[in-house]
Amino acid sequence: MESEKSNYGAIMVYFTKPSWAFLVLLFTVIAILSLQISPKAIILPFPLFPVPGSSELDFESDFDPGSCVATFGELPERKHVMSLKDFGGVGDGKTSNTAAFRKALDYMQRFSEKGGAQLNVPQGKWLTGSFNLTSNFTLFLEQGAVILGSQDPEEWPIVEPLPSYGRGRERLGGRHISLIHGDGLTNVVITGNNGTIDGQGRIWWELWWNRTLNHTRGHLVELMNSCNILISNLTFRNSPFWTIHPVYCSNVVVKGMTILAPLNAPNTDGIDPDSSTNVCIEDCYIESGDDLVAIKSGWDQYGIKMARPSSNIKVRRISGTTPTCSGVGIGSEMSGGIFNVTIENMHVWNSAAGVRIKTDKGRGGYIANITIRNIMMERVKIPIRLSRGSNDHPDDRWDPKAIPKIRGIFISNIVSLNSTKAPVLAGIRGASFEGLCFKNVTLLGLSPNAAWHCEFVSGCTNAVFPLPCPHLQNNGSSTCCS
Repeated sequence: MESEKSNYGAIMVYFTKPSWAFLVLLFTVIAILSLQISPKAIILPFPLFPVPGSSELDFESDFDPGSCVATFGELPERKHVMSLKDFGGVGDGKTSNTAAFRKALDYMQRFSEKGGAQLNVPQGKWLTGSFNLTSNFTLFLEQGAVILGSQDPEEWPIVEPLPSYGRGRERLGGRHISLIHGDGLTNVVITGNNGTIDGQGRIWWELWWNRTLNHTRGHLVELMNSCNILISNLTFRNSPFWTIHPVYCSNVVVKGMTILAPLNAPNTDGIDPDSSTNVCIEDCYIESGDDLVAIKSGWDQYGIKMARPSSNIKVRRISGTTPTCSGVGIGSEMSGGIFNVTIENMHVWNSAAGVRIKTDKGRGGYIANITIRNIMMERVKIPIRLSRGSNDHPDDRWDPKAIPKIRGIFISNIVSLNSTKAPVLAGIRGASFEGLCFKNVTLLGLSPNAAWHCEFVSGCTNAVFPLPCPHLQNNGSSTCCS
């Protein structure tokens, strides 16, 4: 416990005092050097397009280039504010508060159209099973407040699988509901004074490790079919499965979060926007046993049929480590399409990959207009990876002729120190993996014989070290890197 506290203290020191000055200086030097090779500046290849609808926020018109939270303006002041204690809550870490949370939300739902409601969770440890949020609602964790996920699987009921997945992601049939859940909601805030939500996920990880899991594990927070969502200023830890999962949502901001899981905890992704649009993820520190951030849009024929893409997504100022996966992953569940994504100003260390795009036969779909820039990596095995062949399908009805398309991937201002391997870009025979642009990419610490590995891809480069594969050696002559 003492070492865990010390580690957490180190995390917070790092997160509050990141070495951005060093990164800016380093990128500036590289940019100056690259100007000697090409005077052309990279231009953002696409605008952001807000989703129409009068009930949703205008994600772009009020956009602050420094922070997405400006889309919300001032945090909403709810007219009806109550404490969990008002509903019989007991914060001793032992007493179940499932009934108290459910009673509170059932009561506060009546104020959704009457000025909204806020439920304050006071200092203490509040053990609970799953509960559902309501619209025009704020869940506020006061300083020292800890919500603990119940370790009784019966308190995580089974719900229907997502239609874009066709089954539970890990097991056939339904799936366990998330600890904090919402469906069809508007204007929801989950925030506080750095309180904590702890999923106590070890029992779930052990079920996975022991192969005794009957249904797909639940997320820590999942919001479905919802809009105008803000999750900020909290610590989430020990999720059974993916930590934050907005799916079929629009206008979502996740900001100032600390997300922690043991580095061997299976599939504990940090933040996974899924078939969602107008999403901003910024200023977060993440340690996990899987991707820090993963952008998804459905699985094989089910995602193809639903055709609900993820689009207009910003990921920036994220720091963290994952020894088995990537800083940012796109896919492999991308069958509904993913486009208009900007990933920038990240620091990733001691990880399997920095940036990874994952696809496979049967996925179908497309990935287009992806901008990745200003990324610092340290001791990352494969800094940039485009991979295939996960051989991971929901059932035997997947279509091997459903081939994904990738076009317009713009990667610039990348520095990787002490890398193990050069980039791996593995496309799919017969598929369209084109328009890959690499500019100002410097990979240091590789062995002298380390070489890029490229198959079934095309594109161009400008100011890249070490020398890329022949598939990309246009040296700026092509317009794709102009």
